Amino acid sequence: MNVLLLRAKKLSQMRNYFAKNGALEVDTPLLRKHTVTDPYMNAMQVVDHQGKAKGFLQTSPEYAMKILLSSGSGDIYQLGKVFRADESGIHHSPEFTMLEWYRLGWTYLELIEEVHTIIELTAGKKKRVSFTYQQAFLEFLEFDPFTIRLSELKQIASEKLGELPDNMLFDNYLTLMFASLIEPAFDPQKVTYVTDFPASQASLARKRTVNGNAVANRFEAYSGGLELANGFEELTDSNEQLARFEEDNRLRKKLGYVTQEIDTCFINALKKGLPACSGVAVGFDRLLMLAANVESIREVLPINFGRTELNEDRN
Repeated sequence: MNVLLLRAKKLSQMRNYFAKNGALEVDTPLLRKHTVTDPYMNAMQVVDHQGKAKGFLQTSPEYAMKILLSSGSGDIYQLGKVFRADESGIHHSPEFTMLEWYRLGWTYLELIEEVHTIIELTAGKKKRVSFTYQQAFLEFLEFDPFTIRLSELKQIASEKLGELPDNMLFDNYLTLMFASLIEPAFDPQKVTYVTDFPASQASLARKRTVNGNAVANRFEAYSGGLELANGFEELTDSNEQLARFEEDNRLRKKLGYVTQEIDTCFINALKKGLPACSGVAVGFDRLLMLAANVESIREVLPINFGRTELNEDRN
């Protein structure tokens, strides 16, 4: 496999698609003063030669892109590098390539259709299947994540996964079981879409109530156990977003993690007015894994993180 040729071909396909379908390519900073408050994601901090903090390498271009959207950019996309600390495993690299785009006036369900188009553009025709978050737990673990009690959840998790850390919260158990037990059960021959995550996992998505359950207008896409995409019908209320960031920091403190300064530039952009839109982040390297039918992200990277030489099959 010629990795350089594969990457060049697929990068070109992505750019040609968006050029023909009305989205402007943008280029936002990799280094910014602020980073995410997400309790379960850590950014890489940059220091200068004197050890002075200069900011963070971005885990996603989301905040910067929403600042552009609030300034009237219209539909936009970005195809570039992002960075996450503590990312390891056959599906992870601390530096990776992300494709992220936003469509004004679209619902998250409409965006799912375009995500599938992008997946098929990269990896060929794919059958698809859909579950709500609730349906996925009922199908694969036989309990309802919206009605189960914490004591029951702890017992099931310990039975299926063994001894777990003492500081885990309700959503920690759900997320761990989803990643460890449900994702690997998805059909690797199909793309699986999961929608309507619990409102407690909304992140930057809008919320609504379905059958008495508070859910997020959010979806994820998988090929077998390989996560490909995470999309939202975006929250536009600056006050609610600020409250969510503050809650993130309270949770970080409770878990013993360092709190993060809130990105006031992003909050001010929301105050200015983020238009109704939906957005999604797609792991470009993972799309290449799917296209090349390989198991490790290292097989589709030109140079692996921490290496200085090319593997023989890179070109």
